[in-house]
Amino acid sequence: MDNIFFTLSKLSWIILSPGNLIIFLFILGTLLVIFKWLGLARWVLIPNALLAGLVLAYPVGDWLIQPLESRFEQPAELPQNIDGIIVLGGGEDLKRSLSWNVAELGLGGDRFIAAKKLADLYPDSPIIFTGGSGSIQLQNQGSEGEVAAQVFNDMGLNPSRLVLENASRNTYENFKNIKPLLEANGQYILVTSAFHMPRSMGIAHKQGIQVTPYPVDYRSNSKELRQIDFDFFDHLKALEPGWKEWIGLTVYYWTGKTSDWWPEAEKD
Repeated sequence: MDNIFFTLSKLSWIILSPGNLIIFLFILGTLLVIFKWLGLARWVLIPNALLAGLVLAYPVGDWLIQPLESRFEQPAELPQNIDGIIVLGGGEDLKRSLSWNVAELGLGGDRFIAAKKLADLYPDSPIIFTGGSGSIQLQNQGSEGEVAAQVFNDMGLNPSRLVLENASRNTYENFKNIKPLLEANGQYILVTSAFHMPRSMGIAHKQGIQVTPYPVDYRSNSKELRQIDFDFFDHLKALEPGWKEWIGLTVYYWTGKTSDWWPEAEKD
């Protein structure tokens, strides 16, 4: 069942991705013009052109992603004692790492900076990294865990402190696979991107894993800095993950993988 869920989620995102959807609609509209279905073509092309122009001109994705990023904050005071630091995969660029045989990081690379900072604050705590490959094409070709091990080694982390789980393909499998590696009733700090934290906390609650959220890798702008700037690629950095997370929250809740649709810091 997990294999079906993984495959369907990846195939669905091909269509649901905002960037892909805009391009697909332009292709569809062009085909309608070629076949002289001009009336229908106008209904497809005009709204899509307006949408593309809006995404180009203004960071509309901030409206989607900011509630996610604001749901959990870094703790004002960190716990005195913890049993480990959990780092979710996703900050690595696996395809480029495999292409160049070099450990490459992507937009979520802040996860590693935060993990090293916490590792220095808790010198006796293990770092539990979980991540295989979230790509259908890259299964069995390499893992995020292998990239993470190299990055942490380059950052000076003692290899004996690193616990790697490199088989998981999505967030649900992250927690499912590391649960047997954790202390019963242990207390952990969870490091992942801020927009990804609500879904991650919901899954942790569902699995009975006690975590303190430590969000990083913010993608939205403050209201004061949100402005018209005509940067399509930059705007997609917030729009794509924001839209994906709202879908993920809903689907994970419907399929019983998370405790709540809109998880809170502490369960009642």
